[in-house]
Amino acid sequence: MLSWLLRWINERWPLFTLANLALSEDIPGGSSFSYTFGSTVITVFLLQAVTGILQLFFYVPTVEHAYDSLSFLWFQVPFGWLIHGLHYWGANAMIVLVVFHLSRVFIWGAYKRPRELTWLIGISLLLVVMGLSFTGGPLPWNQKGYWAAEVGTSIPGSIPIVGDLIKRVMRGGEKLGQLTLSRLFIVHAAILPSTLLALIGLHLISFRKFGTVGPWNAAKREKAGPFWPDQIFKDLVMSTFIILFLIGLSVFVPPPIYGPADPLDNTYIPKPEWNFLFLYQTLKYFQGWLEPVGVMGVPGLLFLILALLPFYDRQPERNPFRRPVAMFGALVLIGILISFSLIGYYSKPSMSEVTAPPPVIPSVSVSSSVQKDSQLIKSLGCLGCHTINGIGGKIGPDLSQEGSRGRTRDWLTTQIQNPKAHDPNTVMPAFSSLNNQQLNELVDYLQSLGAKTGGTMPKVKSGLKKPPKMKSSSSQRTIETESRLTNTTAKKDPGSAAYIIGSSERGAELFTKECSLCHGSMGTDKVSNPGSEEGTVPPLNPIDKELFSNDPQEFAENIDRFIQHGSIPAGSNPQLKMIAFGDTNALTQQQIANIEAYILRLNGVERSKLINPGMKPRVFFLLVVGVYVLLILAQGGIRMKRGIP
Repeated sequence: MLSWLLRWINERWPLFTLANLALSEDIPGGSSFSYTFGSTVITVFLLQAVTGILQLFFYVPTVEHAYDSLSFLWFQVPFGWLIHGLHYWGANAMIVLVVFHLSRVFIWGAYKRPRELTWLIGISLLLVVMGLSFTGGPLPWNQKGYWAAEVGTSIPGSIPIVGDLIKRVMRGGEKLGQLTLSRLFIVHAAILPSTLLALIGLHLISFRKFGTVGPWNAAKREKAGPFWPDQIFKDLVMSTFIILFLIGLSVFVPPPIYGPADPLDNTYIPKPEWNFLFLYQTLKYFQGWLEPVGVMGVPGLLFLILALLPFYDRQPERNPFRRPVAMFGALVLIGILISFSLIGYYSKPSMSEVTAPPPVIPSVSVSSSVQKDSQLIKSLGCLGCHTINGIGGKIGPDLSQEGSRGRTRDWLTTQIQNPKAHDPNTVMPAFSSLNNQQLNELVDYLQSLGAKTGGTMPKVKSGLKKPPKMKSSSSQRTIETESRLTNTTAKKDPGSAAYIIGSSERGAELFTKECSLCHGSMGTDKVSNPGSEEGTVPPLNPIDKELFSNDPQEFAENIDRFIQHGSIPAGSNPQLKMIAFGDTNALTQQQIANIEAYILRLNGVERSKLINPGMKPRVFFLLVVGVYVLLILAQGGIRMKRGIP
């Protein structure tokens, strides 16, 4: 049946002629595994195309739904984890394989006349693959991808004359948004893949024109071997091994979860993907007026060195041991790239990068709407710790005379947005999500408290009523009241963060900054809380049994209520009360989701647990390995029976 179908096709289309053209070739020196890098690049490209198309059935390219749509694919669609893992690791593998392929061509001297065009097409392939890496990273619209796009699209802005235009074209405007995501999506899913496919076709045509260059030893080149089946067999072995290796990475080293994009989180320090780390580190050495040199000069020079190699290295000698200058230059270049990448990976940001400067708030006159400002203070939960005109808590400083202390607007703005910049040990949360208008109103109000105007203190009506004094005999009633507040918190609805799959790695950083002073570095410390019934802050590792659940969704909902709405421990007058991080906008919903993912991990529950894997990843991997081994053994048996080495 199959032979009849092939004959039928061949009568109407030159199938056998094309197959003969593609497969019938003699390889100088015989087949070799060193020639398999080109075929593995094509294999991974096809794998990327298939997994990319499968992801398109679920992906929604909008800033509101991109992350959620892919999260649904990753964790709830059968084998969605495999599709995503293969695409993620395949993208990294493709860069490595293209570099290895070019390195092999360089060592063998296969870029020399008459193969200059083949080399130039190969360099173009590398640039397109790098472009795919850059445009693909932001598509999930997660935290790392968003900030990678922010930094990546900002870099061209330093180019003289046309820099700002390039940045606006890449972003679709001044700021990142829907147009940015749409343009990256079109470039990544349509323009660059079609360009890459065309370049691969041109590369194969150019390669077929002159064939494999073979060993540099003339004696070894005299013995030739057939492309089919010898080299094809080695290509298949390496290609299937690469696929098996990518499946193993998807199973045992799944792609990291960065959490959804959070533009309000200015504490996040972005770093590019590993293949751009050398450029990231290079740009640090070109600041100010030298920045265009780092943006255009260094990458441009590197490209010219590679592209023009066949034209300034015209010696016919291909033996690497007889080309010491070329080989030494290549080793130096590779050493610089690797060194800069490692330095960039392990480098720690400076304090100016860690503590982003607050936005410039224009100086305005003190608002006359004190009532509105005091309501903002109340809504943010500041009175849980601070006292203003006799109202509020005793944990933080009394703010009643804040305006008489002579602190600048910039100091107050930084204190509100990043209090740890002034006191690393403070327990005050960072209100980084406030907009400029809210910051203005809050600073105006603080500067009005106790400020001297014409030698007299203004009478500021806070708009807040003092709570009724409780008699000393009612201490039991106080405990019941505080306990009731805590139970009420537990009954409140969770916020949107409970339904976001956050990043436990990012959550660990936020936990250290926002929660560790009360709960300990890993949630294990019993921090003293005088006045509370327990006497200490409840530990989070392990967490209360009533809040724990093996179901990550239920677990996240249980703890989200307390993070969103806060709680007051049972007791007569607890000094430490949990702030309503969500209700007061002290943390964004994305930040809360990250903290929740970390708390779940501390208790042995993964927030990114696969809900419907289709098959357990490790079982699937063992099954694939078994099939792979059987195929290798079967191929070996067939070749031995036919006397093929």
